[in-house]
Amino acid sequence: MHTNRRNFLKLSAVAATATAFGGLGFGCKAETAPLPDRAAALDPKWSKQTTTICCYCAVGCGLVVNTSLKDMKAINVEGDPDHPINEGALCAKGASIWQLAENDRRPDSVLYRAPYAKEFKKVSLSWALETIARRIKDTRDKTWTEKNAKGQVVNRCDGIASVGSAALDNEECWAYQTMLRSLGLVYVEHQARI
Repeated sequence: MHTNRRNFLKLSAVAATATAFGGLGFGCKAETAPLPDRAAALDPKWSKQTTTICCYCAVGCGLVVNTSLKDMKAINVEGDPDHPINEGALCAKGASIWQLAENDRRPDSVLYRAPYAKEFKKVSLSWALETIARRIKDTRDKTWTEKNAKGQVVNRCDGIASVGSAALDNEECWAYQTMLRSLGLVYVEHQARI
């Protein structure tokens, strides 16, 4: 079949339109099940509104979180229209942020893989925290430098580094930095700068 450029463009436009609108189901009937009244759930007598900052990236978008007064669970998260950074808009991660706390598929135990092991095993959170604390203390003790080559007091730990913390707000960053500096860490980095 021989065709010219104009006919090819017409045929392409018809094919694109048919593909885009072909699956809309013009002959289908809509379900008439009652929808939950989400607006009523956001009423101040049923929920508490709190403003916060999105924890995903270092942009710092503002959020408005509605928490149920009955069970203190997040029922709605949306962009803060009064926030100067995002002005109410959210990315896909920020729009789904309520799942961080209200997700039934969220892990409820700690997985641990021993050195040279091939599989993970479930361990208790208390065991994991105690093991992490012990390993930090042991590494800090082994790599502690009290004085440098010139004899100056430096009191630092050269065996541990920190990379991260983009998901923290200012107050959390202050507490995190205080903890790292109290351990004597000097290698404190941030993934946005790297």
